[in-house]
Amino acid sequence: MLGNVRDLFHYPVKGLNAQSLDHVQLEPNRGFPFDRVFGFARHDSGFDPNNPKPLAKSRFVVLARDAVLATLDTRYDPTTGVLTLVNDETNGSFDINSSEGRAGAARLVGKHVGLISDKYPTLHASDPHRFTDVSVDSTEMMNAVSLINADSVEYFAAQTGADINVARFRGNIVFSGIPAMTEMDWVGREIAIGDSLLRVLRRTKRCAATQVNLATGKRDHDVPKMLRDCFGHFDMGIYAEVIAGGPVCVGDTLTML
Repeated sequence: MLGNVRDLFHYPVKGLNAQSLDHVQLEPNRGFPFDRVFGFARHDSGFDPNNPKPLAKSRFVVLARDAVLATLDTRYDPTTGVLTLVNDETNGSFDINSSEGRAGAARLVGKHVGLISDKYPTLHASDPHRFTDVSVDSTEMMNAVSLINADSVEYFAAQTGADINVARFRGNIVFSGIPAMTEMDWVGREIAIGDSLLRVLRRTKRCAATQVNLATGKRDHDVPKMLRDCFGHFDMGIYAEVIAGGPVCVGDTLTML
């Protein structure tokens, strides 16, 4: 079964914008490069960067709880370590390799989501820890790559009559050319993409973050309920682990083995 890589995305900061990529180098057991390597932990999260433990997404500033995050335009440059944050009222560029830069970014994000000053979040990184939603399940899942079948999303939108696009599901690898929803049966199977080999670990259960229209920052569709009503489950997309690394490029062939 053959498909093609349509888009590649990473999300350097948990809860913030996707950044589009032309290519990426995958490595075994290392997750998707620069994906969810930073997180804005809530003031009472209990996260310790010196002893990082996976925590529930509710301990962080995320779309599932703070839909207005979608209206914050963000860009992270891994070469310089600069995170740029722009909204209607202000913008700032912060060197988040420094404590001052991390604090400045946290203040802007805290204000943007309506927190009072003593409840502003703290921006953390603790390599090789990743702030993925499924990190709470296992180290294997923390380093999983998220794949979305664009044909499945288009089929879902057509079935429900809703204006829903693939960006709402915040995947790393978006592919097309595979019959809609067939990837739901790939758990335990292997996928070849370019020179890389991945093993599908599980389906992706969807949460309240998918209710958010990323263009408006408003909740406009109850996507988890719509998935259940349409398919009898809450799943859209799959998680896979990288078992053999290599370059992956937009346009590469994806083969289910």
